[in-house]
Amino acid sequence: MAEKNTNLDQYDLQILRLLNRDGRMSVTHLSEEIALSANATSERLRRLQRDGYIEGFHAKLSAEALGQTLTCFVEVKLERVSEDVFDAFSKAARLSDEIEECYLTAGGFDYLLKTRHASMQAFREFLTGRLLRLPGVRETRTFTVMEAVKESFGPKV
Repeated sequence: MAEKNTNLDQYDLQILRLLNRDGRMSVTHLSEEIALSANATSERLRRLQRDGYIEGFHAKLSAEALGQTLTCFVEVKLERVSEDVFDAFSKAARLSDEIEECYLTAGGFDYLLKTRHASMQAFREFLTGRLLRLPGVRETRTFTVMEAVKESFGPKV
């Protein structure tokens, strides 16, 4: 994707920054913010979508309003490192509603998970009842979030 970035001008980058903050921003508002006509802005927006810079538009849900106030990061070590174990764990992780994000990592552990729960009891039930039973899990280490200092969505533009 870095190579494509050279094709973006200041207007494209402004559109991406603005939409990253507010994906529901209208074309009219976007055009006013970047000082281009609505038609030119609309065409740029279509091109950015077509070229894969914009993958979709999403609503940011309130974890608090939904009662999911406990955020945990969990390091997962697998029993062994092999393609079939990675595939089985990844497939199972994708199906878990409690796992918000899942990353295959290099280093001291195999996966890093971001999970959300209603309470510590709910996390414990998830950990013992579901996570530790996923294919290949050998051990986990959990870090409980006390406060979200910064959360951003999408890569820096």
